[in-house]
Amino acid sequence: MGALARALLLPWWLSATARPASPTPVPGTPALPRADGLALALEPAGAAANFLAMVDNLQGDSGRGYYLEMLIGTPPQKLQILVDTGSSNFAVAGCHGLLFCCHRSSTYRSKGFDVTVKYTQGSWTGFVGEDLVTIPRAFNSSFLANVATIFESENFFLPGIKWNGILGLAYATLAKPSSSLETFFDSLVTQAKIPDIFSMQMCGAGLPVSRSGTNGGSLVLGGIEPSLYKGDIWYTPIKEEWYYQIEILKLEIGGQSLNLDCREYNADKAIVDSGTTLLRLPQKVFDAVVDAVARTSLIPEFSDGFWTGAQLACWANSETPWAYFPKISIYLREENSSRSFRITILPQLYIQPMMGAGLSYECYRFGISPSTNALVIGATVMEGFYVVFDRARRRVGFAVSPCAETAGVPLSEVSGPFSTDGIASNCVPSPSLNEPVLWVVSYALMSSCGLILLVLIVLLLLPCRCRHAPRDPEVINDESSLVRHRWK
Repeated sequence: MGALARALLLPWWLSATARPASPTPVPGTPALPRADGLALALEPAGAAANFLAMVDNLQGDSGRGYYLEMLIGTPPQKLQILVDTGSSNFAVAGCHGLLFCCHRSSTYRSKGFDVTVKYTQGSWTGFVGEDLVTIPRAFNSSFLANVATIFESENFFLPGIKWNGILGLAYATLAKPSSSLETFFDSLVTQAKIPDIFSMQMCGAGLPVSRSGTNGGSLVLGGIEPSLYKGDIWYTPIKEEWYYQIEILKLEIGGQSLNLDCREYNADKAIVDSGTTLLRLPQKVFDAVVDAVARTSLIPEFSDGFWTGAQLACWANSETPWAYFPKISIYLREENSSRSFRITILPQLYIQPMMGAGLSYECYRFGISPSTNALVIGATVMEGFYVVFDRARRRVGFAVSPCAETAGVPLSEVSGPFSTDGIASNCVPSPSLNEPVLWVVSYALMSSCGLILLVLIVLLLLPCRCRHAPRDPEVINDESSLVRHRWK
């Protein structure tokens, strides 16, 4: 029998716990350093930023995150810090073993308050202070930054991880306890005098999810390193500066559109988040993707457990399953709103090998999961690209990553431009559509307050019937704003 038939008879199903940005370059022209305010490799700015030194300064893999070596305090204490573009706090594990001990640093200063940060999975609480921070594979200077020392956590430091802190690189809007707490990157931009831009390459495409943390990658602070991408960088606008929220126009599976309303892809929000392991999709989109992938893969025996992340699919070592699965394309609106471009990932990025499954067979997991509150472009997709977070120009850029290759075959593609004819001019729902429950609650609360106020006025007037002079009722100003759910 052929390889397809063997795959139909094989896979053994094993139970597994589910684990959880100057104008756009003209397509076809070489991407060269420009003297337009961006700190490119040939023209570093500010505090002696060495972009070539930043190449390969990350370690990790898609299953457990990518982390950066940082030195904190005086004398310096070395920690490995998870790079997370989906949050905004800088925090490190407290004094246990070889972790950060603030009392051992002569430059540490407490700020006198605690902070709690919750994520989709996990949370931590720490006391906030400031200290000197050095990034050996980036700058030759130290910078003063706010840092939370974690003294309590839940489902945050998971077994097998190699990092012991988190570096939130999103906007100050997300910072806890408030946006007044300056983020690490804002501090770095001010003190190092670098452009407000960073870029990231994660090199785990097609490699097993393992505990070794040696796949590597690069975090370029202050600009773009040309050696880390091929072709052009295509940019999409940042819709709102909290997460890196962008606008997704449509998805294609094997070249066929899902034909969903584009607002389904942006339900609540669509973000780019290096701290999320998988490609997460709103439930309706996820169901449509699973149906299209299953139909295209021609492997009907797949159990539901594979798609939900509860089971692994296994093939003999002599076989790989990727030829049976389709490409997945995500269309993003270009800076010119009448045009779009697409980023495409091959199956090697979302049908992910797992380390150590067995001697005679290799097992794989589905790198896509459902989400209740966002479409999240996580490591599953980001590993295929060099991603530019151009905060100065409010845009996110994507280019093909040279490390996303297997046997010289690229595992990702960026192409365009395409017309946006037939697509809504704005696919991002308004806050009133995004947060219906919160609006209902707010109106209910205001109605309750009004009723209570009316009762109080009646009670005040009853014993004073002889008083005919008009009174101005007390005015209640509800200044509390409806804040979106800002956890990842």
